[in-house]
Amino acid sequence: MNLDTLYQEVILDHYKNPLNKKLSPTFDAQVHHINPSCGDEITLNLTAVDGVITAITWDGVGCSISQASVSIASDLLVGKSFEQAEAISDDFVELMQSKGKKVGDEAVLEDAVALAGVSQYPARIKCALLGWMAIKDASIQAQTK
Repeated sequence: MNLDTLYQEVILDHYKNPLNKKLSPTFDAQVHHINPSCGDEITLNLTAVDGVITAITWDGVGCSISQASVSIASDLLVGKSFEQAEAISDDFVELMQSKGKKVGDEAVLEDAVALAGVSQYPARIKCALLGWMAIKDASIQAQTK
């Protein structure tokens, strides 16, 4: 099994069995983001205690890339401080902007490295970033409470 096949399986697994896909009724910030180029959308709730993200829940519709990406991000960033989450998110954005030249650091991005190939397709980058930008927006809102 080659790496591309493994990455496709990771993406499909997160799409078919998404993590944290059920909006929590309690939250510190709620955002709704839409990708206008394709119609993918998510509503995301974020909870934090003492500067640490304790829960990210979401619901949405869209392609396998957008849905898998928010599943991955919602799992990866829980338990991280806002600063750690921002640094990880910045690494993911850098990966998406690399036009296929970077593979990502699995020690930092974990399953998100499976999305590295998306960076070669400009029309799909927004799909992969949708959940990450929602988390960033929700983090900013939660920190200003």
